[in-house]
Amino acid sequence: MEVLKFGGTSVANATAISRVLDIVDGARARGKVVLVCSAISGCTDALIALAQMQPAEREKAGQALLDRHNSIVNRLFTGKERRDVAQTVLETYKDLIEADPEDYQTFGELFSTRIIAAKLRCDGVNALWLDSRDLIRVNGQTVDELSSYKRISKAVGDHPEVEVFVVPGFIGSDYEGHVRTLGRGGSDQTASLFAAALRADDLQIWTDVPGIMTTNPKDVRAARTIPQISYKAAFTLAACGAKVLYAPAVQPAKDAGINIRILDTFHPDLPGTVVGPFPDREQGRWVGIACQKYPADSKICLVADGPLDESVVGELRSRLERANIVTKSILLTDGDHILISLAHGDEIEALRTCHYICFETEDAVDVYLAGEGKVGQALLDIIRRTDNRINVRLIARHEAEDEAFFREMFANATGKSVFVDCTDSETIYKWYVPALEAGINVVSSNRRALSVPYAEFALMKRTARRMRRFLRYETTVGAALPILDSINMSANSADEILSIEAVVSCTLNYILTSGLPFEDALRKAQEIGLTEKDPSMDLGGKDAVRKLLILAREAGVPLEESDVQIEPVDGSAVQPGQRFVASIDKDPSAPKGYRAAIRLKTVGPDDPAWNVRGTDNMISIRSAFHPSPLIIQGAGEGAKMAASSVLNDILR
Repeated sequence: MEVLKFGGTSVANATAISRVLDIVDGARARGKVVLVCSAISGCTDALIALAQMQPAEREKAGQALLDRHNSIVNRLFTGKERRDVAQTVLETYKDLIEADPEDYQTFGELFSTRIIAAKLRCDGVNALWLDSRDLIRVNGQTVDELSSYKRISKAVGDHPEVEVFVVPGFIGSDYEGHVRTLGRGGSDQTASLFAAALRADDLQIWTDVPGIMTTNPKDVRAARTIPQISYKAAFTLAACGAKVLYAPAVQPAKDAGINIRILDTFHPDLPGTVVGPFPDREQGRWVGIACQKYPADSKICLVADGPLDESVVGELRSRLERANIVTKSILLTDGDHILISLAHGDEIEALRTCHYICFETEDAVDVYLAGEGKVGQALLDIIRRTDNRINVRLIARHEAEDEAFFREMFANATGKSVFVDCTDSETIYKWYVPALEAGINVVSSNRRALSVPYAEFALMKRTARRMRRFLRYETTVGAALPILDSINMSANSADEILSIEAVVSCTLNYILTSGLPFEDALRKAQEIGLTEKDPSMDLGGKDAVRKLLILAREAGVPLEESDVQIEPVDGSAVQPGQRFVASIDKDPSAPKGYRAAIRLKTVGPDDPAWNVRGTDNMISIRSAFHPSPLIIQGAGEGAKMAASSVLNDILR
């Protein structure tokens, strides 16, 4: 026997309900199922509002609620089944209108579960709707568990042929037969009571987040899923304001020795969180943080999985003071959780600071990714496969420039935040300086952003130095080859660079070394996706210019595009043995002390460029300290290689 509970967002519309039924099918293959459901998203609030309206206002609002449920029926059913279920919904609505307004809020679950039970039967499942008002007995503010368990066991035991029992959550009744609610979130308690009564093998709470989180992800984007947590710690978090699990749902499952699994309806393959009889640690470790507002103040609760030393309070107070967080009090409570009292308005900043202190370890990196092209997608794949010791978290991602994205990044930034630009946007660089000013590191694979006018480039570099943040862009030239690092080391060691020659156009090097006639090689390069949409951009050396500017600037030469002499490739004039070479050469007579050019060059076996084939890149650096050039050669094309270089820039 498995008990599955789905919240309001999980049954919000026909599409969501279909997803729920797919999950139920999987459970049904393992045995009998009790399916507990909340009202559809927003319904309970609408019913409470309806009860507060004047009778003349109720008709329009009530009709809107009826229409919303009928729209679900129309999507899920056809023909006679649609008419029958619509009639059931209408009868439930009539019961609602005739009820005492105080009881309106108890009807949401009746609507949703009657529709879902009918859909299961329509799909050929032996399903039975059970009225939890007849089964769960409420005595004052508490549930009479013994009486409720007997009623539940009998109701289920009387129908051994049924595969799925569908139960409305949230509601029960007192001994006089008056309907009562279990409190907001009470559907969790309904499910727990059924699981305990039936000695279920599994209790699953399906919601719209990946499990119990270290804190509310709406407030702290760095929040992560807690893999497992004890009954006690889960109860404390819930009682202190965490919304994923209703606190009174914990005890029935605990008493029956049943684990509670918190799972994501929209990502059912994720492992979620297991709440169970996990022993306390000898020395407590933080598991989660909750926040709740009260009339007089706000309280943040930091929960551990074992006893905490009193010194933790002093350390926490000291670190909050350093972050300019003013607290009213910090108290160690019950030995395993800390309550922080603050003025209203300070709780979000305090929550983020506490989360950083407790969970964002020294090797943790918050990655804000812009751009999900080939390199961006490859980076995501690598991050997902990264060893847990590296602990990279993807906080947000976006396809292109979006002011809201950057404002969110600035609001949530920590000392370990990194903005990663994997776009090819020509204007996104304008966010680099604001990001650095906000204390956010910047990593870029976007050479358009680093080949902007030199004044803009220099401002980025100055800002990074002033803010003690890093601006890294190794991937912009040569993918994973350590080209820029090598130039930077020479420049920083006062080793004067005399010349740089580079084969950095993967497209043109492929064409020139393919052994095919130029037009045929160009056509093949287009077919395999090596060229720009407009091949003239490759032949004109535009991309090579960007790379040369980045190379020169890394060497300390403030080149602009206008300083580079470019000779576009004329396919009809190409000769065997030629390579497309970008170069800078020291020349005291030149305005900036160096000459820069991009042109076809005929090379022989003694030239470093001779052995460069296919999409490989090569760079030859001559410096004053070394008689022989430093030559770096290797693969210059490939999203995975570029992504690995980006990740290296993030972590080193």
